[in-house]
This record gives sequence, C-alpha cells and structure tokens, in this order.
Amino acid sequence: MFFAHGQDENAFFSKADIFFNTYVDQGRVDYKSIVQDRSELDVLLTLANEIRVSSEDETTYQAFWINGYNLLVIKSIVDVYPIKSPMDKAGFFEEKIHKIGGKEITLNDIEHKMLRGVFPKESRFHFVLVCAGLGCPPIISKAYTPNTLDIQLETQTSLALNNPEFIQLHKNKVKISQIFEWYKGDFTQSGKNLINYINQYRTVKLPEKAKVSYYPYNWALNEIK
Repeated sequence: MFFAHGQDENAFFSKADIFFNTYVDQGRVDYKSIVQDRSELDVLLTLANEIRVSSEDETTYQAFWINGYNLLVIKSIVDVYPIKSPMDKAGFFEEKIHKIGGKEITLNDIEHKMLRGVFPKESRFHFVLVCAGLGCPPIISKAYTPNTLDIQLETQTSLALNNPEFIQLHKNKVKISQIFEWYKGDFTQSGKNLINYINQYRTVKLPEKAKVSYYPYNWALNEIK
C-alpha cells in the first residue's frame, strides 16, 4: 500500500532525475554549486520525506531508497563542505539521522535494513549506492526509476565489473574492491565464489583459478574539481 499519491512519487523521480543530471558529471558531484544554492536539494528531500513506499512494489521501493541514499550522501557532504572525504566526518554513515520516507534513519540503515535486509539476494545494490568516495562505483547523472531499475542495476554492475580500475587483472592475479571483502556473503550465494560472480558480467573472463586480493578503498571525495 502507498500512502502518497502517485503524482508525488512521479514528481520525486522526475525532480531527482533533473537534480542528478544537473550536478553529476562522469561519476563526480558538483558539490560547490550545490553549496551555493541548495534549494533544489532541499525541496527534493522534503518531497522524499512525504512519500511512503511498500516493499510489495519492489521496483518503486528499491528505486526510491537507492535515490534517497545517494541524495542523502550528497546532502551530508554539502552540510559539512568543504571536506576531503566522508570519513573525515565522524558518524557520517552510522550516526547522522536523516528524515526520509516518513522515517528517521541513518545512511547505514537505508543500505542494510531498508535494502539489503529486505532484499538479501539483490547483490547489485553495491554498484548503485554511492558513498561519496572515489572507491565506490560511480554515481550516475540520472535517477533510478521503477520502470528502468532492473536495466540500470544490470548496466551499472556490468560497467563496474568490466572496469580495469575496479577489477585489476595482472596475469593470474586479480585485485578487486574491498566491497567484495566486506560483503562477500552477498556475492557468494548459491555456492558461487567471487570469480564466478564477477565473470557473470565480464566480457573478458577472469581465470577460474586467479589469485584474489583486495586493493585499499579510495575514500577521497568524488567531487568535480
């Protein structure tokens, strides 16, 4: 059941799409411009707090919370800008409370309770939730929408896993993001190993017996300089 009118949801996705298109370019965010005039962001998040979504409508629910997470990460950076990394602000992910969807919630709550907790088999969330660090898969310059969500999830996962910086192959050794270390269980469901999972999306497959290690996560801010 939805508590908000459909037009509110449509307005949210439409405004979010305009916002991302305006302030995101090639995986980086124009925080300086948002700081100078944050009215669009504030209006968007006020609207987002009036919307109620149900997990019974999976695509609308997931699209709402993915966009909500990415918008609130941007807001959290803007609130303390200038800053060089989200890790420079204590409690950035696990303590700061946000109002969205009629809830008072942290960024970690959105990721782990509202998304991963409700849809534990959906590993592709990791390629669309953007933590403001350059180590994350890049933020896109459009909103995730119910009608396009599955294609967008598939596209972003494929882009990440074919990116030679994200998956670094050197002969029979492969270095991969710490995302795979932190959330290994999400990627190794149904008896898969990490190589099996990554190869589902790879154009050039990794060697089955490649030696896997993890490169350090880059927490530098994903801002347009």
